[in-house]
Amino acid sequence: MEKKSTSRKQFSKKIARAVVNTRHINRWIILLIDLLISAVATIMIFWIVGYLLDAFYFLKVGYRAAGISTVAALVSFLIFGTHRGILRFTTSKEIGVLVLAVLVKAILELTALILVKDSLGLGKNVINAKFGLIEVISVFTTISGLVFFRLFLVHLYAYSIAMMGGRGRKNVLVFGDDNETVSCVQYLENASDNSYSVCGLIRFSKASSHHNVLGKKIYDVYNFKYLENIVQKKKIDGIIFPSEKSAAQQGEKLIPFALKNNLRLFVVHNSDKFGQGGILSNPLREIRIEDLLGREEVVVDMSSISAFLQNKSILVTGAAGSIGSELCRLISEFDVKKLVLLDNAETPLHNMSLELGAKGLGCSKIDFYICDVCNKVRLEEAFKQWKPDIIFHAAAYKHVPLMEMSPTEAVRINVLGTMNVASLAVKYGADKMIEISTDKAVNPTNVMGASKRVAEIYTQSLSRAIINGQIEGKTKFITTRFGNVLGSNGSVIPIFRRQIAEGGPITVTHKDIVRYFMSIPEACRLVLEAATLGEGYEIFVFDMGKPVKIVDLAENMIRLSGLRPGEDIKIEITGLRPGEKLYEEILNDKENSLPTKNKKIFIAQVREFPYDQVAENLKELVEAANMTDSLRTVKKMKEIVPEYKSQNSIYQQLDNIQEPAAAASPKQK
Repeated sequence: MEKKSTSRKQFSKKIARAVVNTRHINRWIILLIDLLISAVATIMIFWIVGYLLDAFYFLKVGYRAAGISTVAALVSFLIFGTHRGILRFTTSKEIGVLVLAVLVKAILELTALILVKDSLGLGKNVINAKFGLIEVISVFTTISGLVFFRLFLVHLYAYSIAMMGGRGRKNVLVFGDDNETVSCVQYLENASDNSYSVCGLIRFSKASSHHNVLGKKIYDVYNFKYLENIVQKKKIDGIIFPSEKSAAQQGEKLIPFALKNNLRLFVVHNSDKFGQGGILSNPLREIRIEDLLGREEVVVDMSSISAFLQNKSILVTGAAGSIGSELCRLISEFDVKKLVLLDNAETPLHNMSLELGAKGLGCSKIDFYICDVCNKVRLEEAFKQWKPDIIFHAAAYKHVPLMEMSPTEAVRINVLGTMNVASLAVKYGADKMIEISTDKAVNPTNVMGASKRVAEIYTQSLSRAIINGQIEGKTKFITTRFGNVLGSNGSVIPIFRRQIAEGGPITVTHKDIVRYFMSIPEACRLVLEAATLGEGYEIFVFDMGKPVKIVDLAENMIRLSGLRPGEDIKIEITGLRPGEKLYEEILNDKENSLPTKNKKIFIAQVREFPYDQVAENLKELVEAANMTDSLRTVKKMKEIVPEYKSQNSIYQQLDNIQEPAAAASPKQK
């Protein structure tokens, strides 16, 4: 008896294995089965109704209608492609297409019967109200048969997976109960690799609702002890967040719990892949620290940006850098006449040429140009050749400690480079120049921030001079200010990742230091929209969200790596670096801001300086930089930017020297 039982189990598992390993049924076999179901449904309804009504004509029609029904179904099913899907991944969308196909099939069938009723010998009175009722019943029967066939395969596949012990599936809980959560559950249940088994949904709530979603129980979690009981009872391996927004709102709260209970945390990073079965790659990935920073999705007016860039010649300086390269990626997707990538870094620029070339963008649309923005002669050749309509000026030195050691180089690149690009933009009739600035330009405490503020002052005063007719030209100058970008060169997050991989310690300069963070694509999309909004001379500032304490950031990154802060990985406080301050600002205390149509973009109402005075001051500043006179260079910047007060720097000595500000009595807008 036991042998028979074992034999049956082995046979069942063999069948289950065959079902699971059959990735999909040939589409022509599906079409034949669908046609058979449609024909049988039609014949059965005509027979049953004909028998009940004792209507010989309907019995006679049943045989003949089957042929016409099969031809009509073939035409309709081929038009709608109902046989092309993988049946075990059938969704409501496929069911909807199926219903539409059967309705069209019924219309074709009825039309054909009316047209050929005489030749079939059916008589003139056959097509009547009763006949129409039969057609309606036939439609519902056919739909039911086709849907049942698909549901049978779905459940057969799920049962076969269970028979094989789940094929190593991970038991997971999905966070939430909204539409995104439902889509996530549907995807996980139907995914081709069947990696996850959804054991329920969780949400933080004190009141238990006893609701189910898609047959999955919703667990209202009122404390972590209760959640721990669920995890142990269901043998949970991980928790999935259906969107990056839900991960940002609740993910940080669950990190310590996940670490304690050896759970993995996942997030959906591309929800538009839901509902498409296993054809596309898995939209799930493990949570990263970037998901916990609380950044909302950026929405920009793509139609305005497209119209702004259409058929324009675009020049991007610093095109191989973090911001410049992402700007080029975005711009290359629009219908521009020419995109010129300018940088002095050979290898990164070559890498960009390979990347964009791989996207199928030919040389007719994109050009690459090696150039140092301080070399005005070489730079002018680019303007002569391509005559750019729009310039995105991203070329800059950005590392605070290095620029504190090399102030003359900071001025040469960040100030002189900007002056060169701006003057050539005016000379060659560019429509707009967009300067990429930084929040470190606000109340600067370091050389880098001060040099970027000087560049802002120059382009804004030049734009005002053009508007007032003081200088001939048409170029509008726009500045965009934002804080740290995630994943940029020198960003703290990749540094922390490397330090964790090496076993620590993580080095943080101060226990109270905070920073704003924004993703590179987010920043670049806002830059493009600000470029469309700008009328000239504006300084646009971006909503950077909430500041992040760097120590908390480090601790969460350690936890996400499955380690314990202070035990597995130490956090070491090293002290503020030269020029570094505890927090960054977007606007200084003498400035206000105005809203724009994009809630994440504001216009800074900043102090303005007369162009003549600015030009004279910058001439002296550049002269000092070219002579590599660091003290004189920094001293001049402090005269131009009175709010520039050094911190933790050798240049603090210059703040005690009382000098008349060269830009005294600035205009207040």
